[in-house]
Amino acid sequence: MSKSSLSILAVVGSLNKSSVTRVVVNEAASQLLAKGCTVDLLDLLAEPLELYNPDSAHTTANYSSLRTRVQRADVYVLGTPDYHGSISSVLKNFLDHFWHEFTGKLFATIVASHEKGLTVTDQLRTVARQCYAWSLPYGVAFVEGEDVRNGQVVSERLRLRLEMFVRDVRVYGQLLANQRHADLAGTDAGFMARLRKQEPADT
Repeated sequence: MSKSSLSILAVVGSLNKSSVTRVVVNEAASQLLAKGCTVDLLDLLAEPLELYNPDSAHTTANYSSLRTRVQRADVYVLGTPDYHGSISSVLKNFLDHFWHEFTGKLFATIVASHEKGLTVTDQLRTVARQCYAWSLPYGVAFVEGEDVRNGQVVSERLRLRLEMFVRDVRVYGQLLANQRHADLAGTDAGFMARLRKQEPADT
């Protein structure tokens, strides 16, 4: 079973009001929308999430509606600044709230970094692996001032990287989404079989 359009959850993992991460995530989201994807933008500045507490996080007022959005997504575009070679605390907090919801889906990373964002991207790949998700084999990394200025993407390098990123998110995101839905609807062995009783095949 395939969906009529690929569903993307684009997450802005920065609380900086003038965040360049937000600029690039918004640009990627706009391009994905223009290519026919369904895009849900989660800006954690505008929609703050309480600090994850395993004893209470799943009973907070906004958890249920956010979980629905996370479940609905086929692909997660995750944007974060590079803080000391690591992901932002606000993005980590978002990721901590979920696990099975990510299974079988695609992670795609966008990192604002003066150090190419390699360790940050690797950490997000580790999260994907621990949650039995897939990840693009590369991320989009960019430098404030060189690639983004005054709220705009200004470098040809970043424009070309985003063009590739958007194409691959669509192509591989759809392949994985189709297979995930087939696995949920099927009866054969496979890792997704463990979720058949937890998640309907047409979600």
